[in-house]
Amino acid sequence: MERTNIGEGLSFSRMVHGHWRLNDWKLTQNELLDLIHSCLEQGITTFDHADIYGDYTCEARFGEVLKLDPSLRTKIEIVTKCGIKLLSKKHTDHYIKHYDTSKDHIIKSVNQSLQNFGTDYIDVLLIHRPDPFMDPSEVAEAFVSLKDEGKVRAFGVSNFTSSQVAMLDSYLPFPLVTNQIELSVLHTNPFLDGTIDQCLERKILPMAWSPLAGGRIFSSEDKQSVRVREILTKLAEELNAVSIDQVMLAWLLEHPANILPIIGTGNLERIKRSVEALQLKLTRQQWFEVWEASIGNEVP
Repeated sequence: MERTNIGEGLSFSRMVHGHWRLNDWKLTQNELLDLIHSCLEQGITTFDHADIYGDYTCEARFGEVLKLDPSLRTKIEIVTKCGIKLLSKKHTDHYIKHYDTSKDHIIKSVNQSLQNFGTDYIDVLLIHRPDPFMDPSEVAEAFVSLKDEGKVRAFGVSNFTSSQVAMLDSYLPFPLVTNQIELSVLHTNPFLDGTIDQCLERKILPMAWSPLAGGRIFSSEDKQSVRVREILTKLAEELNAVSIDQVMLAWLLEHPANILPIIGTGNLERIKRSVEALQLKLTRQQWFEVWEASIGNEVP
């Protein structure tokens, strides 16, 4: 699989394996280990996490698997996030869901994530959501401290607008390397609101969560879904794709911003099918067929 330089001497696999729904996959530790090995065989080396996934349990589950095969750590890149505090029996002091991007919380979160993963470094740390109470100078202090200590190699954000990225970036002595955003054939706003423009301008790689639109494309009867599904079905035939989800991924992969789709499934066949999307090449006109169907009108 092709790899993409993400900055700070790091490269990611073009497809990323997401572990938001790890607990839903109902895998034993050995089955999860086999799945990770299968991802590596497919060329997927980058794994996306967050401290809150699985009610604060998914990082530790992944860490238990790394203990089964310690050699894996040098073969993979770990991305994780912090900044959201959930209502949880594990944190009885939280009486309202809220954000916390204080220096103290970021550092505590990273130390906990390192313990969960059983590793001494995280490849990329993201602030999970824009925090209206954020003090960017505190975030910068936390990032610099974590980088100087070798605990985090690089930093990014998730779900930030272009102005929020610019604001935080202005406080940092090194660049943010990614903005993880919702992006799919049914959610095209980042192409229009300046998010993708900024990624291209600053050479920030966008990571796309929910690249298959959360499954909505397959069953929803709203007008946008119906239009896009018809075009995807047509293009799947033209491209000899196995299914429309491959075309959805190929549409993102074709864009010059070097979008990294996050594949959030524990089904190996679906992972393999997703990886095969790298072989599909849409023409510019085919790309705009999907665009037109999504926005509901031809370009001006």
